[in-house]
Amino acid sequence: MFTSSFPDVEIPDVSVFDFLFASLTDDEVTRVALIDAASGAETTYGALRAQASAFAGALAARGVGTDTVIALLCPNVPAFATVFHGILRAGAVVTTINSLYTAGEIQKQLTDAGATWLITVSPLLAQASAAAEAAGIPHERVIVLDGASGHPNLRQLLAEQRVAPEVSFDPATHLAVLPYSSGTTGVPKGVMLTHRNLVANVQQCRSNIDLRDTDRVLAVLPFFHIYGMTVLLNLALRQRASLVTMPKFDLVEFLTNIQKYGCTYLYIAPPIAVALAKHPVVDQFDISTVHTVFSGAAPLDGDTAEAAGRRLGARMMQGYGMSELSPVSHAMPADRHDIPVSSVGTMLPNQSCKLIDTATGEEITEVGADGVTKPGELWVKGPNVMLGYLNQPEATAETLDSDGFLHTGDIAVYHEGDYFSIVDRVKELIKYKGYQIAPAELEALLLSHPKVMDAAVIGVLDDDKQEIPKAFVVAAPDSELTEEDVMAFVAENVAPHKKVRRVEFIEAIPKSTSGKILRKDLRAREVAHV
Repeated sequence: MFTSSFPDVEIPDVSVFDFLFASLTDDEVTRVALIDAASGAETTYGALRAQASAFAGALAARGVGTDTVIALLCPNVPAFATVFHGILRAGAVVTTINSLYTAGEIQKQLTDAGATWLITVSPLLAQASAAAEAAGIPHERVIVLDGASGHPNLRQLLAEQRVAPEVSFDPATHLAVLPYSSGTTGVPKGVMLTHRNLVANVQQCRSNIDLRDTDRVLAVLPFFHIYGMTVLLNLALRQRASLVTMPKFDLVEFLTNIQKYGCTYLYIAPPIAVALAKHPVVDQFDISTVHTVFSGAAPLDGDTAEAAGRRLGARMMQGYGMSELSPVSHAMPADRHDIPVSSVGTMLPNQSCKLIDTATGEEITEVGADGVTKPGELWVKGPNVMLGYLNQPEATAETLDSDGFLHTGDIAVYHEGDYFSIVDRVKELIKYKGYQIAPAELEALLLSHPKVMDAAVIGVLDDDKQEIPKAFVVAAPDSELTEEDVMAFVAENVAPHKKVRRVEFIEAIPKSTSGKILRKDLRAREVAHV
């Protein structure tokens, strides 16, 4: 077993709201917490705390309590922080929803999470309304932050100037958020993260990630994703940095905002690193204020990371995590310049890890002559590990063992310099531009097509070495089904990042005697064709 080289940090036994806002000093109250990139409007820490408290009061006046689940379907705008922390202040649970989801995908999450309220913005109202109606959520419980006829809006709720309710719960057991993750396989499941999980992970991150109150962070990675929620939103607020919010990624706008607002710290996913390393438009902007770029959500190769770092004159760093870990377990310490950027850095404090040989089940502890262990599945234990999957005891038992270790499904090695690298994965999950895609979800959709007899989906690499979903399809006899037909059908029914981007027709899907798809055979077939 490997243990963190960092001394344990104290994890306060408090709610997320109190952890972030209770200790604000007089000076910090007037600091800028949020900047809306589109308008330049600023929100101070004092105003954010007051707005979140008033929103909590408005919710409580409408019957929201510690047993309420509220869905939040919203891009990165300052109001996200107000309502997210207002919900937590009221003692309710937030389930964050991908802003790109279709009505059907939203409805599935609303129903599974048991959400009785939905908060959104007017550009997303069409799909939000359809999903809410299907899930049995009435119009008066669909809050449209920027206003829409027949719905409460944020301005009205804050104008009531309600006092936040007195709530009492155990931070170690009371759920704060229910993000959805596919885990190592299967369809998305609600990840039960407590107030203590989120507080712990911010405290752990503070040891490795050198974010300061003088930093301006460009927040383009979505807050609804656990990476954005913990590492952008909550960590930045705890460090009293300023967040510049962007609702969606556009390279020119991204670079414009860095230049305009003097951003110093960037959190990105690998596709942005590729753009920073290669796109000619980068040279047209003065982004010299950036001193650190931190990549997560998916693996970033060392060459691309180094090229981006050289071009920006900034420190490139990388971390590792998953929703089930709140999400960070590993990150590159700011003072360790000896660790290659191709690695995911060191364990955070208060954690232990194991590497398990996937063939024998034996624990790997020995470092070889080359200073590296054999590869093994990474298991992680610590205060950031989830309680389990919502209403999924079997899936929970498969992922979380009786000793408290989370089985990540990722294959890692340990280096004698006390850092880790992710080298492969056991799990079937596809990571497209940092977003999780469960093959089983796309396969179920494909099988609903009348001209598809059978189907399987795997991740393959495109020309830019980014993973994309590829479907292997057995077409019905004489159906004349085309690749374009398959891709269009999927695109109509899922969020853009889940679209099938390649299709191959085959005579039969390889399966085990128990009927399980043999994805390794499909991967071997793919390699043979390259």
